[in-house]
Amino acid sequence: MDSRHPEFWDERYRAGRLPWDLGGAPDDLVAALAAEFREPGRVLIPGGGSGYEVRCFAAAGWEVWAIDFAPVAVARARGVLGPLGDRVQIGDFFAAPLPGPFDVVYERTFLCSLSPARWPEYAERVAALLRPGGRLAGVFFYGEDPEPPPHPLSPVAADRLFGSRFRRRTDRPIPAAQSLPIYGGAERWQVWERLPD
Repeated sequence: MDSRHPEFWDERYRAGRLPWDLGGAPDDLVAALAAEFREPGRVLIPGGGSGYEVRCFAAAGWEVWAIDFAPVAVARARGVLGPLGDRVQIGDFFAAPLPGPFDVVYERTFLCSLSPARWPEYAERVAALLRPGGRLAGVFFYGEDPEPPPHPLSPVAADRLFGSRFRRRTDRPIPAAQSLPIYGGAERWQVWERLPD
């Protein structure tokens, strides 16, 4: 099955094959919400998965939306989130109407689930949804994977992808002990600030 289609992901959620599922919000997000993201705003989470980050942002006072195109993933997230489940919508991140502009677009496992051929479209869509000065922030997978997905970034690819519309403000490795085996300790916490038009 092709990862460009919801059925690919639905099958994995149904089977419980979720090697990308951390079981909660990453420590770096929790730390960022206590430091650089102390002022709540509006956040979008593409590929919302199980919804853990929705709860984390909401608890910090953020107005949060998540979107995923896999019905089984959305049902799982709504089950995890209970009353916050209405913050998760089913739809195509690239085409669905979304209530932007946002202060933050949060990234974790979505970009690396996409074929690199779609990465420029992702960068354009994120830039269009963020207000100037808004931030693309989260966990990015760098390195190599002989059988993607996940599709890893390289420093050169990231600069080419984001360099014209964003400025990198934060870049630090995530300790291997906090990274899932599928990512092999090759994740980085990054914050990219959207440049003015």
